[in-house]
Amino acid sequence: MAISIAHLLAAVALVLAAAAVPASAGRLPVRMRLYMHDITGGPGRTAVQVVSGTGPQHPAMPPGSHFGDTMVVDDLLTDGPSVDSKAVGRAQGSYTLACLSEPVLVVSVTVVLTDGPYKGSSIVIAGRDDVSEEVRELAVVGGTGQLRRATGHVLWTTAKRQSPVHMVLQLDVYAWVPASALLRGANATADAASHPNS
Repeated sequence: MAISIAHLLAAVALVLAAAAVPASAGRLPVRMRLYMHDITGGPGRTAVQVVSGTGPQHPAMPPGSHFGDTMVVDDLLTDGPSVDSKAVGRAQGSYTLACLSEPVLVVSVTVVLTDGPYKGSSIVIAGRDDVSEEVRELAVVGGTGQLRRATGHVLWTTAKRQSPVHMVLQLDVYAWVPASALLRGANATADAASHPNS
């Protein structure tokens, strides 16, 4: 069966047209700045070590740190850098000291939003956090509610060291969601609000 030149050119034009559509087509941007309060000691502790790494003493981390140390977190998220700023959610997940020689953590957290325009939604953040870098880039790998099927990245910065056991991280979220996810999430939130006992 012979393919005509016209059919071949039409197929090439279709492929080129599809390639010219930006990846963000049909997707809406989501921009947020959040502050995460990681408190590893004291009465307000939000991070607990659950695995004491059996690897060697870590040369680039505080004394007592070992390759494989793993923390589980339920960190407060606020809209400003002060712990007294308005609470907007929680960062729940874990981080592991995952490099033998550099201060690198592998992070996996779900950001659960309890206030603001995305209240009731969440995003999932995962990636490599080299704490010696001023700004680190982690991936947005998913979400729920209005942030369902979110993709993008987070610029992760140490905003300040409040105390030896309280680090404040600034999370600048640059994500995209399908336009339909925002609509479905808003409808689900409105439906839940109108039927609180169902």
